Amino acid sequence: PAPSIQRTQFHCSVLAHTWHKTCHGANIFFFSALENGPTLLAVFLYRELYVSFLYQEYRGTSEQQEIEQRRQRDGLPLAGLGSGSGVTVGSGPMSPPALQLQLRNTAGPQPCAENQGPVQNSGLLSGLPHREIILQEAMFELVTSEASYYKSLELLENHFLQNPLLINTLSQSDMHFLFSNIADIMKASERFLMDLEHRIEESLLISDVCDIVFHHAVNYFHVFISYVINQVYQEKNYRRILQENALFRENMALLENQPKVKGLSFTSFLILPFQRITRLKLLVQNILKKVEENSEREINAIKAHQELERIVKECNEGARKMSRTEELISIEKTLEFKSKSVPVISHSRWLLKKGEVLQMSGPKSTRTMKSRKLYHPIYLFLFNNLLLITKRSSSGEKFQVLDSCSRSMLRTEDLEDQGQMLAFVFVLKLLENQEDRPVSYMLKTTSMSEKLRWICALTPNRRTRFLSTSTHQPDSPQVQCIQSYSAQEPDELSIEMADVLHILEKTDDGWMMGERLHDGERGWFPWPVVGDRDLEGRGSGTLKGMPRISCAPVAPQGAGRYAPRHFGQYNNDDGFY
Repeated sequence: PAPSIQRTQFHCSVLAHTWHKTCHGANIFFFSALENGPTLLAVFLYRELYVSFLYQEYRGTSEQQEIEQRRQRDGLPLAGLGSGSGVTVGSGPMSPPALQLQLRNTAGPQPCAENQGPVQNSGLLSGLPHREIILQEAMFELVTSEASYYKSLELLENHFLQNPLLINTLSQSDMHFLFSNIADIMKASERFLMDLEHRIEESLLISDVCDIVFHHAVNYFHVFISYVINQVYQEKNYRRILQENALFRENMALLENQPKVKGLSFTSFLILPFQRITRLKLLVQNILKKVEENSEREINAIKAHQELERIVKECNEGARKMSRTEELISIEKTLEFKSKSVPVISHSRWLLKKGEVLQMSGPKSTRTMKSRKLYHPIYLFLFNNLLLITKRSSSGEKFQVLDSCSRSMLRTEDLEDQGQMLAFVFVLKLLENQEDRPVSYMLKTTSMSEKLRWICALTPNRRTRFLSTSTHQPDSPQVQCIQSYSAQEPDELSIEMADVLHILEKTDDGWMMGERLHDGERGWFPWPVVGDRDLEGRGSGTLKGMPRISCAPVAPQGAGRYAPRHFGQYNNDDGFY
């Protein structure tokens, strides 16, 4: 259950009208309880409905709903209610709550709270502006999603962290590697959730939540940064323990298969903190779009968003730095320099792309082009400021460095217009290689998209590359992710459902390069994971409210106006411009 705190009793049947869509599928006794007398809103929300959902379930449902709402609103800044709701406010439709969770294993129509006598007689909704109702829903989602997140953290602690099946199979150091400072994360969430619960119990209508968010972000959310930075080692050690410790592997499988885990993996719980802090920033951004301008609520939302943005940025940069250092160390161990040695490990260097291509050599006649001997494989390591051209050893574990060049001294040229035989071929020019002389390589890839990805990575500035057919998208149309995608290569972008992206490049064989709106990260991803590749006309709706953030003064580093109650003691670094 949610943290136990003293609650104020009040009659919540009126508020149930506002949230009746959220309660779709709830047990019928709830509605009679609302009608017959006072009840505890928080008890119902957290113990009877929302607390029954793990955060992973909430995220999936919420993101899917965002996609559907975006499709339906046709560029309008506020979402409208789907057909069949039967609820109107004034002359316009009433928006559904942002958190529209569907309870499992329910059947049959459920009575609507709007038909209950107290709701019809209250007159509260008829006096609320449509904009205020939607703002209430946005703040309500922030609270309920935090309750769902806390429930998942509790399951991580009680079912995994404190389980003898795991404790007895792990050394003390491995326990630390796996669970890091999750206890600090839980304390921060519990403290935050308590203050949010106090706020929603003060009145039928939520006055504000962003002041609370700002206070906790400034004073307590720093624990997210250290946790996320440590995740690189956490994931690495988890894989190691699974391979080396058979008993741990068997017990983990038993725990993951228990009903209370709902088919979710252990790793889905480990990544919750970063998912939550990122999502929290988006929830505050959503509130900011809906608050009245030049109001105290707007000021609080701006301050909260700025502070969360700082935390997310530090999380991204810290995790990226740790991951890059690990990768450089791993790569350097595999390199053998033929002549001039090049230092690979540097705090200012990271890998952008690596992979095998074919180098063409010998006479370039039509007859010899048909021979497979014309090409031999080489392996490229492209860093943000360096290119290494290598040859894989016979064992496949080492790479002999044949040539190198500063990335700023690279030029590329597409040869597609010179015939089908050169469809996947491009020229890579090193203006000054490791021997201080110019040299050219004619390289062949396996597909059109792979060729374009190499060209864009090697020469990110369009003035340093020549393409026979332009793939650039000058209007940067918007797309929305409808299926999560995990990056498989360094130049790819991991995206989550409901992410919105600007498209910068696209190929005819199924790949796009895009920039994610909420953090500016860029990379490649396959077409099928995004939908509606013609959203450029609807872009203004996505960016509504962002000028308020970018033009606002930086929030002071303080606790803000909110005084809590006392209670029991990823600039783009990926090389694309």
